[in-house]
Amino acid sequence: MRRHYNKRLDIETRFEQARRRNLASAKPGLHKCILVLDGLKPDFNIGKIFRSADAFGAREIHLVGVHSFDPDPAKGSVRWVSFHTHDDFSSCYRALSQQGYSVIVLEPGCSNLLGEYAFAKKTAFVMGHEEFGISFDRSEFPAVDGLSIPQWGHVQSLNVSVAASIVLYEYVRQYGRPLSEGLPQKTTAVNIRRVGG
Repeated sequence: MRRHYNKRLDIETRFEQARRRNLASAKPGLHKCILVLDGLKPDFNIGKIFRSADAFGAREIHLVGVHSFDPDPAKGSVRWVSFHTHDDFSSCYRALSQQGYSVIVLEPGCSNLLGEYAFAKKTAFVMGHEEFGISFDRSEFPAVDGLSIPQWGHVQSLNVSVAASIVLYEYVRQYGRPLSEGLPQKTTAVNIRRVGG
């Protein structure tokens, strides 16, 4: 019990430090898409999603029912990606609707499939808890659409950070700004060796 308490306290301390840096440095991302992380566990997935949001230039992240998380898996991305916290999905939904966002929940079994679905330019993607799903009843939010990532394997389940990366890639494929408008790309020296001659 004590070890669990110390781990949680350590996460909260590191989160508070990362939050302060975020308030000083974060700006909206290059693209108009937003990620909503609904009730995710405060361990490694949220940080990984911040890394993807930074890489794909997502505008911001909204955390629903998440008051702290481990920033270490973000590898510094928490500093650069704007984020907002909400106690419940209703307040998050109101804020997004007032800004003119279409809201889409990613979940299995939907008739809308990624790759066949045309996003609105201002789209917010809701990612629910991997085990328990979303925290709200979709019937109470009729304007919220559902979307599935097509899968061909037996398990039909993706890690939430992988799903976030896939949907961000598809959004950028549809609405991506030129790389020249983003930060300079890192170049890597490639050593090519000729074979046979």
